[in-house]
Amino acid sequence: MTQKRRWILGLGIVVGLAAIVIGVIKIVPLKVEVAQTEQNVPVQVFGLGTVEARILSDVGFQTNGTLVELLADQGQRVREGTVLARLDDREQQARLVKAAAGVTNARAMLESAEAGLVKAKTVLKLKESINTRRQTLLRSGATTKEEADNALTEAQSARADLLIAESNISIAKASVENAQAEHDYQSVLLDNFTLSAPYDALVVSRTNELGTVLNMGVPLFKLVKADTVWVLGYIDEGRAGHIEIGQQVEIHLRSRPDRYFAGHVARIDIESDRANEERRVYAVCDECPDQFHLGEQAEMTITVDTLETAVLVPEIAVDGLDAQRQRGVVWVVQDGELKRRTVGFGYQTLDARLEIISGLETGDEVVIKRVKGLKETRAVTVNEVTER
Repeated sequence: MTQKRRWILGLGIVVGLAAIVIGVIKIVPLKVEVAQTEQNVPVQVFGLGTVEARILSDVGFQTNGTLVELLADQGQRVREGTVLARLDDREQQARLVKAAAGVTNARAMLESAEAGLVKAKTVLKLKESINTRRQTLLRSGATTKEEADNALTEAQSARADLLIAESNISIAKASVENAQAEHDYQSVLLDNFTLSAPYDALVVSRTNELGTVLNMGVPLFKLVKADTVWVLGYIDEGRAGHIEIGQQVEIHLRSRPDRYFAGHVARIDIESDRANEERRVYAVCDECPDQFHLGEQAEMTITVDTLETAVLVPEIAVDGLDAQRQRGVVWVVQDGELKRRTVGFGYQTLDARLEIISGLETGDEVVIKRVKGLKETRAVTVNEVTER
């Protein structure tokens, strides 16, 4: 047998075997896994974030001074109005004493003016009585015109003195009001030397110690209102569209990976993070531990909906998925053969499965795992898959 004949014979054998293999492939059914209809499927979105607080305050004195008393420290819980610290206030105490003396002096001047007014009224009444008698006597010729004129002048002078006394009363009252206002002002300034808790709070930190000279407005304590602690989570804008106030949240703290804490969505920021294209969502913990640490990393899983029944397909089993994840092509089993269907998608679950909401025909079973040999019209058998 020549070399050429051997080569032709070998090629024929290879072609024959290939034909046999192809025939077997077409005849032998391919085993595939298909999606099961699932019940009560939670639709959730995930976000990373940190423990924060809605009310977090840096508090300090509204005046300059030397720190002479510290009554609170980190980790201490304080009630509203509790004194936290004091500055040296001796100079301001002296100003307040001086202002109090000014009030006393102004009130004494008012009393003197009031006495002068009584005297002026009495004198005026007497002078007018004398003037009336002298004018009557002048008409009967029983007195001289000079005496009558003197009586009239004295009555007019007494009337002017009464006006002056009344004016002195107004001036004295204004002086009392001014002195009282100065006293109240100095009292307010004295209050500025005492720092009190503006609300029921937990002391997060203290920045200075006794003897420190503080400037006005420099923070001395950081306070947090404990019942306003929440978790700030950053959610991809592409997944955040169905989040609403009040939805249930599972919160995982990095320091407590062994359990989750139930909560609910309390606020959704109107403004998103432009750089990272994320939405800021705040979740309040309904039963969180008493101890918390601001800035601690946390995870939140928000349940945005629950599907009563759903057919779900893994994203990796979809061909031609569009950018919005709304349409794609899947393999289906119909009457024991493979077919391709263009379908529409709804929700996406956390485990990267897509809800099929349109495009399936009656009897279609969706293939959920890619295997070699997928081809339209090929015969298949369905493997039993345990329902999730």
